Parts: sequence; C-alpha cells; structure tokens
Amino acid sequence: MISFKQLPLEAKAAVVAGLVFFSMMLSWSYLAEQFELRTRRWLLRLQMALFANALMLIGSLHVWRSTVTTFSRSSAASSFYFIPWKIAVFMFLALAHSSFFTLLFLVAEEPYFFSLAAYTCLGAYIILIFFLFTLGSVEQAYKFLAGRGTKAGTGNKNSRTAMKPVLAVMLTVVLTIVGLLNASRPPTVNSVEVPVHKLPSSMNNLKVVLLSDIHLGPTVGKTKLAMIVRMVKALKPDITVIVGDLTDSEAEVIRPAVEPLGELNSPLGTYFVTGNHEYYTSDVSNWFELLKSFNIRPLHNENVKIVSPKSTDDWFCLAGVDDIEADVLRYSGHGMDLKKALRDCSSEHAIVLLAHQPVAAKWALQERPDINLILSGHTHGGQIFPLHAGAYFLNPFFVGLYKVGQNTFVYVSPGTMYFGIPMRLGSRAEITEIILCSP
Repeated sequence: MISFKQLPLEAKAAVVAGLVFFSMMLSWSYLAEQFELRTRRWLLRLQMALFANALMLIGSLHVWRSTVTTFSRSSAASSFYFIPWKIAVFMFLALAHSSFFTLLFLVAEEPYFFSLAAYTCLGAYIILIFFLFTLGSVEQAYKFLAGRGTKAGTGNKNSRTAMKPVLAVMLTVVLTIVGLLNASRPPTVNSVEVPVHKLPSSMNNLKVVLLSDIHLGPTVGKTKLAMIVRMVKALKPDITVIVGDLTDSEAEVIRPAVEPLGELNSPLGTYFVTGNHEYYTSDVSNWFELLKSFNIRPLHNENVKIVSPKSTDDWFCLAGVDDIEADVLRYSGHGMDLKKALRDCSSEHAIVLLAHQPVAAKWALQERPDINLILSGHTHGGQIFPLHAGAYFLNPFFVGLYKVGQNTFVYVSPGTMYFGIPMRLGSRAEITEIILCSP
C-alpha cells in the first residue's frame, strides 16, 4: 500500500485539500452552534483560505516546473538572469497564495497596495494556468496526430519545450495589463427597457437603478464606492436596488468605506438583499443595522409596496429573498423563503423580485410563475477570462435580459465592481438603469 510520503506532491496537495474541505463540511453542519459568532467567522474564512491554497498548490507546482525546472536543465540555467527569474516566479506564486488571507488581515477604508498586488497575481495565476494547460494539450494533440515516425532532434525538442512557457507568460502579461486597465475604468451605464405586465400606467417609465457585486473589501474601498454613488445620483433613479455581495468584510471593520451609501436619495427608496458573500462575513445582522442607518432598507424575505407618486391606488410589489447560501451555511434565522417574501403579493399587481443568484431566480419562477421581473447578479459576467465558461454553465441565466414565459423577465447584472481580482477580461462592470414600461 502506498504511504502518504510516497505520493507525488500534487497528490499530497489534493489530499490536504480534501481534508480541509471535509473539516469545512463538518464544522458547518455539526460544530457551528458550538462556537460564538466571531470564532465561527474566523474559522470559516480560515478554512476557505486553506482550501483554496491547497488546490492552488497543485497548479503552483505545475507553474514552477514549467517556468523554472524546465530551464534548469538547459543552458539558460547558467545565465545571469536565471536566479532573478526564479525569485520572480517564487514571489509571484507567494503573492497569489497570500491573496485569500488579506480578507483576514488587510481590510480598511481604502485597499492596501499589498492586497491589490496579491489579487492581481491571483488573476494572472488563473490566466497562466489556463495557457499552460491549453498549450500543453495542443502539444500533446500534435504529437498524437503527427505520430512518432520521425524522431526530432534534442535541440529542436528543447526549443519547443521552452517555447510553451515563454508564450504562456507573454500572453498572461498582456492580458493581465488589459484586464487591469479595463477594471480601472468607471462602470458602464446600461439602460434597459423592460415591459412589466400589470404595471400601472401612472408608473410607466419608472427608473430602477440596479447595483450588484460591489465587494467592498481588500481591493474595493471608499473611493470606488463614492464614484458609484455619484454615477447613480446623476441618473436620478426613482428606486435604487442592491442585489447582494455588497461586502466581503465585517461592518465594523469597513464602516468608513460604506459612508457614501448615505448619499443615495432615491425618492421611492433604496433596497438591499443579501448575497452569498454577506453570509461569508457572518455579520449580516450588523450589516442590516448599518444599512438602515443610511436609509437603505434590507428586504429580509419580505416585500414593500412601491406606490406611484401620481396615485396612491397604483402600486407594485417589490420583494427580496435571502441568498440561498444561507441555507448551505445553516445561517440562523436566514435562508431563501419565497412564500414569506411574497406574502400579500397577489398576481393582481405587478411583482418585482430581488434575488442575488440566478439559481434562486429559477427556483422562484418554478414556485411563482406570476413574478413579472427578477433582478439578480452573482455571475460577474465571468469577470475574467477563462472563468466565463464556469459562470455560464453553472447558472441558468448568465448575464443580461432574459424572457421567461409570456410575461416574465430576468435581468442578471455583470456586477458593478469585481471580487478581489482587480481585473476584467471579456466582461465590463455595469450600473444598470432599468426602465419599467407598461405593456
């Protein structure tokens, strides 16, 4: 029987990742109630950071072998630049691995430079892994198709072996720079007209501004949020809604960065529903209280009547549900409860639902097909290449406007900022201006 010591490093990392994942499931399912809230919060974040790092270690070993070990057997190892290159690769990997721990130690009103550097390296790491894997697969496919009838010389073989990591690194550097520049731009304003069945004619062209996935935390701070608030105010919305993942940190730690939200002054109100990352903070109650102090109303499986300024007899139902991750984490007093959220919302009036994840939107429509419009986020539009495929296939609605049935629409925001990695590739941050129209 093979012992743990005899396993390859990649297999050891996979075993460690499995053990950490098992400990996460165990603590979430059976031990959560035995810890106080602060301890549970730190335990959850530490476990997630360790799990991510254990998985990343498998990729990091491949990166090191591809970009360092490969050249150590060639004449390049005697070059003056080889040692600095080894140091650079090591520092790159160390920063990428450390990014997950910045949530525990480096969150403030404005991002620390170390956090920005670490998450930038994490984004570049993801891109580099993709290209090393893709180019390696292409090479293997070429060998298979070409056959082994002709034996290439050693020089040509070494040259081809060196080209793969060099090309992967060059592509990674270019795309990282493009991604950083794209994410540094202000969010685009996307105006979308949505016909809402049974919307009163007096509320025709009502303007709803949709924000999602701002992710206040290690790489998004007060300056970015203040810019978003200025853009929202310039649109003069009737209603502003924030559909989850506003934050990645505790309310007390990042309170100064949240202050610009107090300037939102939509005449028919500003509303908020939780995303999965609010539950990762384990601080939802404090966030609710903080948002209320800024006149932002959390919709905790509840609804409000949005009454027309022109006639008190004209209104529609705006409802919000807790994020489905609350059920997974067994977060006390929280979890998606559509029946409670839509209590007293009859099909005689238009219904607009706020639900962070598109999966929750799908479930809601299966239970209540009379919902007219659901506003979601969560997917980030993939945020950076090559994560688009995963975001696309894991969500029933990916990004943009979808028509479901005869009188129902779902809109999924690509996110107003970004999570952690300060990059956007193949996606664009967005503030959405939803114009509700009477059919």
